[in-house]
Amino acid sequence: MKHGMDADHLATIDGLTRFNAVAGRSRLARVCGLLFSLGHGCVVCVVAAVTSKLFGQGNLPVWMNGVGTWVSAFFLLLLGALNLYAVVTTPLHEMVQMRGVKGRLLGKLKSAGHPLLIALVGALFAISFDTLSQAALFATTANQYGGLPYALLLACCFMSGMIVTDAANGLWMAHLLRRADSRARVASRIMGVTVALLSFAVAGLGLSRQFSPAVAAWQEGRELFFGVAIITVIAVCFLFARHTRQRVSALI
Repeated sequence: MKHGMDADHLATIDGLTRFNAVAGRSRLARVCGLLFSLGHGCVVCVVAAVTSKLFGQGNLPVWMNGVGTWVSAFFLLLLGALNLYAVVTTPLHEMVQMRGVKGRLLGKLKSAGHPLLIALVGALFAISFDTLSQAALFATTANQYGGLPYALLLACCFMSGMIVTDAANGLWMAHLLRRADSRARVASRIMGVTVALLSFAVAGLGLSRQFSPAVAAWQEGRELFFGVAIITVIAVCFLFARHTRQRVSALI
């Protein structure tokens, strides 16, 4: 459950949820967190099973940490750019929707709201040293008790806790977006900018670890703090959006 509170998980799920919600895919928006964590957890299960069966212990290359960070940053920056672009290009008298996103590449991404693609994003996020080393640790520990079945059991327990956190976050975010976007144009813009800026901030936070050992050391052990901070920011901005909507309605 703590792993599901990682800042990159929450920010990506928020971005995917909003991307699908404003594109009119409300059902898919509600399960973005679930699909993301399923894809992520499946990679953990596969690595735990393969490591347990073939190697018996996990020795993963350190370079995988850098790969995972850049994959996370890419999706966070992309989702942030798409949400921010939608806010900027939507006329003031309209609700913020992804139809304002033009161009061949962005147009294809706009139509890419498919459950398997969301699960794939979650799977790609699992390609990091920290996540895969956890899976390898499951295999190493399980080999002391009987091998493959126990490795899969540990991996499934890990995935179950992550699903609870990420699926709940996706449902909550979809609920906030539905309430904000259905009531006011101003609220839809505030939530859009919030999700975009959070995506940029978390991407910057992850990339900073690659270039500054001091920053990486400072972030160590604070994953839960960053996760709670993201949820708090979203909640505060939603309340601000509702308050702003009421003031605008009163003026009108």
